[in-house]
Amino acid sequence: MEEFKAFLKRKDIEISVRRYFIDAMSAMAQGLFCSLLIGTIINTLGSRLNIEFLTETVAVVAGTPYTVGGLATAMSGSAMAVAIGFALHCPPMVLFSLTTVGFASNALGGAGGPLAVFFVAIISAELGKAVSRETRVDILVTPLVTIVSGVALASLIAPPIGKAAMKLGSIIMWATELQPFFMGIAVSVIVGMLLTLPVSSAAICAALQLTGLAGGAAVAGCSAQMIGFAVMSFRENRWGGLVSQGLGTSMLQMGNIVRNPRIWIAPIVTSAVTGPVATCVFRLQMNGPAVSSGMGTCGLVGQIGVITGWQGTQVTFTDWLGLILISFVLPAIICPAVNSLCRRAGWVKDGDLSLDRK
Repeated sequence: MEEFKAFLKRKDIEISVRRYFIDAMSAMAQGLFCSLLIGTIINTLGSRLNIEFLTETVAVVAGTPYTVGGLATAMSGSAMAVAIGFALHCPPMVLFSLTTVGFASNALGGAGGPLAVFFVAIISAELGKAVSRETRVDILVTPLVTIVSGVALASLIAPPIGKAAMKLGSIIMWATELQPFFMGIAVSVIVGMLLTLPVSSAAICAALQLTGLAGGAAVAGCSAQMIGFAVMSFRENRWGGLVSQGLGTSMLQMGNIVRNPRIWIAPIVTSAVTGPVATCVFRLQMNGPAVSSGMGTCGLVGQIGVITGWQGTQVTFTDWLGLILISFVLPAIICPAVNSLCRRAGWVKDGDLSLDRK
């Protein structure tokens, strides 16, 4: 047993929640951003602004025409797998081999492909790491083990994983349509909290293909956390904190939350308010990429995703008003107001929200 543990340590194979469900999942979300998300944005810019280069076919593969954005989108499985491999500290031969594994997993997983990629890429990456540099013919053995194990595993488990993820996502979206008020609260609060925790809310939304009203509630919850923390901590973190949290991530407050969990009350209450406002009042929907649902105001990706979903529909003043109110105005008003009540109750004190706190 000790020899096996020593082998895992030598190969940097760490079987832990942090390595797989925090590091790998966060990296997977970045892979999605650099492929599916950016591809969708490129397509939207091309069609909205009539940019010929972005709308014309630049390649035809097996009879299928692709635009620049289409090529980026088509590579989403490979991008996710390579990102996961990078987070798992894979050696080069394993990392490069994961392009095939990711493509196969995403294709076989269907609409639930991202979740299939997550599991298959982790297993094949660790198997590849285990055999890497163990033989004299490493250039053959390492990619062979990584690719064959990954594709075989993908053919076996990707379809059921994809179907299960889609089913769960469909249930959540169906429930949100049926009970927009209560599900608006639930989705907004849960996804918003996941955004602030050291896990990837974006990857989870992508894996579940969370769109529609449920996606709109997710955008509301994430925005409530980011804008809420940014505004209510302004007197401690000033403009740098406003930008880093409002357009970056509310995860920066995680250390302060561990020290004093009560600072989280105001953003959570805010998301519980803006969620049902999004679903019941403005009927805010995410019909763009599902990954955008879990991004909030990070680089304005959540808002761009909503706008992308408007393509081909008649957009009204109410649509724009709802998006602006839910994403920015309401969190900036409600969160500091609730936090002031927490301060009066003695639950939150000066310095509790400082990002420079040691």
